[in-house]
Amino acid sequence: MPLLSVVDLHTHFRTPEGELRAVDGVSLTVDKGESVGLVGESGCGKSTLGKAVLRLVQPTSGSVGFDGEEVSRLPADALGPFRRRAQMIFQDPFSSLNPRHTIERILTAPLYVHGIGDRAERKRRVPRMIEQGGLPLSSLSRYPHEFSGGQRQRIGIARALILGPELVVCDEPVSALDLSIQAQILNLLVEMKREYGLSYLFISHDLSVIRYFANRVLVMYLGRIVESAAGADLWARPLHPYTRALIQAIPDPARRRQAAPIGGDIASPLDIPKGCRFHPRCPIATSICTKVDPALVRHGDGHEAACHHAGQLTRPPEA
Repeated sequence: MPLLSVVDLHTHFRTPEGELRAVDGVSLTVDKGESVGLVGESGCGKSTLGKAVLRLVQPTSGSVGFDGEEVSRLPADALGPFRRRAQMIFQDPFSSLNPRHTIERILTAPLYVHGIGDRAERKRRVPRMIEQGGLPLSSLSRYPHEFSGGQRQRIGIARALILGPELVVCDEPVSALDLSIQAQILNLLVEMKREYGLSYLFISHDLSVIRYFANRVLVMYLGRIVESAAGADLWARPLHPYTRALIQAIPDPARRRQAAPIGGDIASPLDIPKGCRFHPRCPIATSICTKVDPALVRHGDGHEAACHHAGQLTRPPEA
């Protein structure tokens, strides 16, 4: 049984311009001990999906199951046990930390809210966690503004893990950091997974980061999953033209000519194209792509793609 099971999840918002369909029918699973990567361009709904999974935003419909329990319909006052077992690491390590609180208070607050340990136990647990996060004990008496971006993200990781969660949703946790610092934070997350047996849903727009971190990859476009596969299979055999374009866009010094960027911009979730959502930008789209929205179909062991022409590199002849 998966640790996390999401079935046909929708998260829509009403705006003055109309209904915004940020997440529009997503199903996914995360097994115990698994690192699942969720990748796609900015604006495709990745962060909203991560927040909906943790009930930080309320899903419009669909279900979220955690360790066999349906949590998407739990009332707010019954979410405490779930929140203790499922935590989030946010993209901006500064805005997610209270600037008026010391690091010790920031790390103690989750323990206090969830009633974990007495005062003496919290005093023991907080220093241990900050040291595991790679910061000195002297950090506890300081404030968030006194730290670099990478150090603040270490604090965010420590805060997420101090409750001993089983699932951690990482929302672009390294995108605001320098490349050298990104590697340090990714290595820390891998080390913490090994130490605590964590499962990750790792959200990023950067496929090179996902390639390093994730066992299995989900590719998201305009509110939906368009391809899903084990990492090695996805790199070797991308079936969706959007996935292929994302992979080709990764800088590669060995490549004589860098691939051209994906043409056009992602459509607005207020005005989703008919048929395949990617067809206005797709180099192999045909008339069926403009009319029929493709379902996610299996193409081999554990590899799924939502494309009428999955795996084809050139435009097929019109029927």
